Amino acid sequence: MLIQGYKHARLMEESELCLAAVARAGPPGDMLLAGRLLEHPAAYRTWEAEHDRLLRRVSSHTRLAPQMGALRSATFALIHRKALFEYVRDRHLSGTKRHVLFALFYGARDYSNSVIAEHANFVRCSSSRLCMDHLAAQLMRDAAFDEPIQLYQEWYSDYFRVFCDVALAETEEEKLALGAVEALKPLLKHRLREARDAILKLPEVPSTVWREVELRRATGETQKLRRISVEQTLDGFGMEDADPRRNKSRRG
Repeated sequence: MLIQGYKHARLMEESELCLAAVARAGPPGDMLLAGRLLEHPAAYRTWEAEHDRLLRRVSSHTRLAPQMGALRSATFALIHRKALFEYVRDRHLSGTKRHVLFALFYGARDYSNSVIAEHANFVRCSSSRLCMDHLAAQLMRDAAFDEPIQLYQEWYSDYFRVFCDVALAETEEEKLALGAVEALKPLLKHRLREARDAILKLPEVPSTVWREVELRRATGETQKLRRISVEQTLDGFGMEDADPRRNKSRRG
């Protein structure tokens, strides 16, 4: 569909308004993130420059459809970039293992500086992620940002957690306990690749059009619209066997 896309200035303006609104009255965790940026001018300018570059890849397209695809791709990158700090936070990682983890990603760089840099990166990426959701919901009406991308984020967290848990295993007991989990890494990585491809192939049309085009099945009779599930959508792109939980239920 040849729908006119959004200008770069509009995308940036909406993002800035979104961040300000979240800082005033968003969910507690999101308020904290947005507030940290707005309260520190230097950090805000860094975020603004990074977010501007992200949106340039979107606004470089003149039509809405390719803008939606570019916004999805940019969101995947943000999900990946904030995963490290999320792992540290969720695993309550401290001490030697925390040092080992940061050395794994930052090499010989000073540990304290690495932690500070990663936390700042997490704040900026999480803030941009909020803005991407806002742009997708309020401007582009992209239904891919509902269940599909949320599911991808969960799956990426699964993969990243396994990767880090295996990398941080020290004792033979830990390595033995993680042996079966480590064997799942190729499957989890394959599942992510398939899910990403499936999401990028979803219709690049506003959600109202998506429901009309994709969910109504022509049978020669009048039918009610059906709401398709994420699993059905991904199965259509060869994802049926990618979720080990579903395979386990089949095996009984």
